Amino acid sequence: MKYFFALGNNPTLSIAELSAVLRFQNMILTKNILIADTDEIDAVELIKRFGGTIKIGTVLEEVSDRNKLLQSILKIITPATEGKYKFGLSYYGDKKFNDKPIGMEIKKFLKEQGISCRWVISKEKVLSSVVVEQNKLTGKGDEIVLIEHGKNIFLGKTLAVQPFKELSFRDYGRPGRDDESGMLPPKLAQIMINLTKTRDSIKNITLLDPFCGSGTVLTEAILVGYQNLIGSDLSAKAIADTKTNIEWVKDTYRFNIPPYELVNESATTISKKIKANSIDAIVTEPFLGPQRGHLDIKKISRELETLYNQALNEFKKILKPNGTIVMLWPVFMTSRQPQPINPNIKDFKIINPIPGILMINQNIKLTDRETIIYGREGQRVWREIVILKIVPSTRD
Repeated sequence: MKYFFALGNNPTLSIAELSAVLRFQNMILTKNILIADTDEIDAVELIKRFGGTIKIGTVLEEVSDRNKLLQSILKIITPATEGKYKFGLSYYGDKKFNDKPIGMEIKKFLKEQGISCRWVISKEKVLSSVVVEQNKLTGKGDEIVLIEHGKNIFLGKTLAVQPFKELSFRDYGRPGRDDESGMLPPKLAQIMINLTKTRDSIKNITLLDPFCGSGTVLTEAILVGYQNLIGSDLSAKAIADTKTNIEWVKDTYRFNIPPYELVNESATTISKKIKANSIDAIVTEPFLGPQRGHLDIKKISRELETLYNQALNEFKKILKPNGTIVMLWPVFMTSRQPQPINPNIKDFKIINPIPGILMINQNIKLTDRETIIYGREGQRVWREIVILKIVPSTRD
């Protein structure tokens, strides 16, 4: 079936996540929409797993003659048999688009059919997930999506939007927090977990977060369905916070928590507590350096590179031969240019997460070493998402 995926603020990262989980064919990428053929999906359940996807919908028509656009829309709307039918229009494209004539014609058509309706509008040409959710446009109504590609327009209907309330609740509602050290957003944790590319085999995967902090990676992995989880941290407070947050997830979501292991151990000596060749995936945000005050970038970079080198040497010992590391490295945003760090990865290879067919697309933004930078304007420290595998000939 053909679906569309509305991408988040970092489209490259959204594409990487989607491609790691779903098997796509015939992909078309605009600035903020991916259209692709894939097996039939349960969009409502699937979008709960994606941190980088705003909307998922089905593509129903491709219109080349704009004079037939209204006719095509009228064919795909599905007015409710009871109550007031709500519909909205979202246009994804760079050209000017006036949706008022189409919206008014839809209302006129429905009125002639004796159907009570309301056209949901906003100041933007794209309805936000909040507007779609609050007006129930994926249940009792329709969000009609118009996606411009070349001379054609794809018509689709939104099936699900990102559960923004749940993500915010898990971010700010969890009891175990450490605002001083900084905390990984649940959306980014979801993306990193998905980038391990474990797809349908997650129940058999052993996942480790060796800098577990307040346990965001572990709690998000639990909610996805991982059954074998290990968290470790040098900080006893971090271990306590992680346990508190896992129990909070259990109580809040009435979730059956699988057995998990928490280890009070540094990532630089983790092989003392974890068996060799036993871990399928390592997903982690290590210490990224101080977030406040004056930053001596050269000094911080040297210290972090030493820490990461020691940790990577340990990861090599405990990772299975085909295991994957998804790790965050800091990028210091200076007035001159971004300053990444350079850990020693001679025993590893960086994995490019973007499908080859999309590499020539101008909307794909990778670093020279084929990683993805993630951050917001105004942040002093951005995150570099690095996916690593061990070079087979280097294993001890």
